[in-house]
Amino acid sequence: MSTIVMPEPDQSVLDRKPQIVEALSHVLPADSVIWDERETKAYECDALTAYRCPPLVVVLPSTTEEVAAAMRACHEMGVPVVPRGAGTSLAGGSLPTADCVILGTARLKDVVEVDYDNRFIRVQTGVTNLSVTGIVEDQGFFYAPDPSSQLACAIAGNIAMNSGGAHCLKYGVTTNNLLGVKMVMTDGEIVELGGAAMDAPGLDLMGLICGSEGQLAIVTEATLPILPKPEGARPVMIGFDSAEVAGECVGRIIKSGVLPVAIEYMDRPCIEVVEKFAKAGYPMCEALLIVEVEGSEAEIEDQLVRIVAIAEALDPVELKVSESAEESALIWKGRKSAFGAMGQINDYMCLDGTVPISALPFTLKRIGELSKEHGLQVANVFHAGDGNMHPLILFDANKPGDLERTEAFGADILRLCIEVGGCLTGEHGVGIEKRDLMLEQFSSDDLECQMQVKDVFDPDWLLNAAKVFPLEVSEARRQRDN
Repeated sequence: MSTIVMPEPDQSVLDRKPQIVEALSHVLPADSVIWDERETKAYECDALTAYRCPPLVVVLPSTTEEVAAAMRACHEMGVPVVPRGAGTSLAGGSLPTADCVILGTARLKDVVEVDYDNRFIRVQTGVTNLSVTGIVEDQGFFYAPDPSSQLACAIAGNIAMNSGGAHCLKYGVTTNNLLGVKMVMTDGEIVELGGAAMDAPGLDLMGLICGSEGQLAIVTEATLPILPKPEGARPVMIGFDSAEVAGECVGRIIKSGVLPVAIEYMDRPCIEVVEKFAKAGYPMCEALLIVEVEGSEAEIEDQLVRIVAIAEALDPVELKVSESAEESALIWKGRKSAFGAMGQINDYMCLDGTVPISALPFTLKRIGELSKEHGLQVANVFHAGDGNMHPLILFDANKPGDLERTEAFGADILRLCIEVGGCLTGEHGVGIEKRDLMLEQFSSDDLECQMQVKDVFDPDWLLNAAKVFPLEVSEARRQRDN
């Protein structure tokens, strides 16, 4: 049995299910309210499938006004609400409680405005990440954040978790690519922050919302910057016979002043599985780096010459520069499909600790040692350029005790990230996965300050309860006025 626990449901809410369904059906279209247990089961978990709990009711509004009406009804009835984007969260960020209403953004799919002169697009937040680029690419633009799940993940979830992706080394994560939001407060009030300009007057409230994991408000529209496509881009694959040397190579590239658009890392267990799946032409080695640069052809050549020189000084077992757009696409197809490929052979838990670049060699070595100590295999695939680790701990969900061992191993890896000067999460969020490790990163006073912010936005603690903060602490907060 997992060590992750959820709060006991509020029986008074469970007993009022018919009234709750009726109230929501009164303010939303009939097909927007799902209450049959056979249908709500589809929403019982996100991509962290080890933990499941069917919600009480699911609502799928299509407009900001419908979101506001649903939130107002839930607030008046004292019903917890859990926001849900596309359900690709790897940290249990949209895991329901048995007494909650899931509010999904799946039908918030409108493109509100595209302004090429001022380089922004405004969309409803159910739009998928990749489709934003799809809307503007014919005019020579793109949207920079590119999580591996970009084909499926929604802008709502990207904002909630401050998602990044392979190219965040150069372009930053969601908070660096978000101009404005329209959001609905817990009582149904509609609020707008930011706008089409690069900065907004007053306090940086957008900095609070982006990465707040659906605990402060529900974002229904987002204004996003669109960037001109670079003239070109080319990746180089560099294979090494040890993780430590690959980590050293990353550090040297960053230190040299070259700014690749991406530096991705895979170890042998991941390489072997991905190569069988995608046939991307990856070399069989202990550690593989994919380093991509972009710009004019002259800029690309200059950067590649410098990167190749750095790599050759570390005696790589293989080094191959992409020679065509087809080769480049295949290299990235393999990297983007890594999580899916691993899922075909094993259950896994994907972690998200971040470490300083200089600590990569030691961290990778120590993860290998922890793997032996816990008796569980780990595959490493991550954004090496910004130290955002994504170790995949492989386990058997049907084997008694394996999940608990995986949780213990994962906790040790995250403690390691903190010990070397990093943090618990880079882009997946805290969710339920890391909430009980928050006191490893923050003091009680730190957490108190964070919870006071939630008090302002959600004084009744009805929005995405039981997430982020240690359960005992957050439950005491939630029940203090009850």
